[in-house]
Amino acid sequence: MKTAAIETIPDAGGALAVRNRAATDFAQLVKARLTLLVLLTTAVGYYLGVENPISYFGLFHVVFGTALAAASAAAFNQWWERKADAVMHRTKTRPIPAGRMLARDALLIGTLLAIAGIIYLAFACNALTASLAALTIILYIFAYTPLKRISTANTLVGAIPGAIPPMIGWAAARGTLDAGAWSLFAILFFWQMPHFFALAWMYREDYARAGFRMMSSDDETGARSSSQSVLFCMLLLIVGAVPAYLGVTNAIYVPIAFALGGLFIAVAMQFHRKRTARAARALFIASIVYLPLLLGALVLTKR
Repeated sequence: MKTAAIETIPDAGGALAVRNRAATDFAQLVKARLTLLVLLTTAVGYYLGVENPISYFGLFHVVFGTALAAASAAAFNQWWERKADAVMHRTKTRPIPAGRMLARDALLIGTLLAIAGIIYLAFACNALTASLAALTIILYIFAYTPLKRISTANTLVGAIPGAIPPMIGWAAARGTLDAGAWSLFAILFFWQMPHFFALAWMYREDYARAGFRMMSSDDETGARSSSQSVLFCMLLLIVGAVPAYLGVTNAIYVPIAFALGGLFIAVAMQFHRKRTARAARALFIASIVYLPLLLGALVLTKR
């Protein structure tokens, strides 16, 4: 009896390890942290778009459906870029290039998630939310992903699907898109520029190794990446205040948006002055801190 018990312990532990590894690989495949950010912006879009008392069932439906769609886009992206991921230091441990997941399995997962997400949003929310989710997947996979090997304009193109999620939330709440929804799109669009410029410059050698044409590819000094970061932070300062002028928020939101935008510009200017990996990382971290704070301000000052 004791021998049998002892023999089953490694098997149980091994099975648990396999399950944990599979869960970790799935989280990496769907880019769980990025997907969570997408869901946050979707939820904020829904909350700001709701004119009546918020429906938590409605919020759940749009967040869940968007989660499926966002996860599918991430899976498709890693399937498409599996060879490039294998040569980049920051991505070579992902499930497909590391050999822990077959490419066909990732493609199947992405396909099932996309179909499920779009259908769920169509029935649980409305046709507009499903169409926006489908457009996000299409642009991310068939425009942004292949363009990374062709033109440095890929960041601008990639920012479009990245800025659609709050519109998905808004569309689920109202069934239409108006100026308020587009103001949220603009905020997310301009925010992504310094966020990705800083990241791309930090990993410019990795991107070059994979054959990706990023703005940082021929920007050894960081002059172009940093100056563009400052420019888009300034544009973000302007568009960041627009929701208040459209009546989405009250006037208290404006000084908060300007204060956050001003600090973001200051960090971008520091990157422009120093042009070091540390300064680029500081800007990248500042972008991650800025967005949730701004979204929080939008929620707290909603009219």
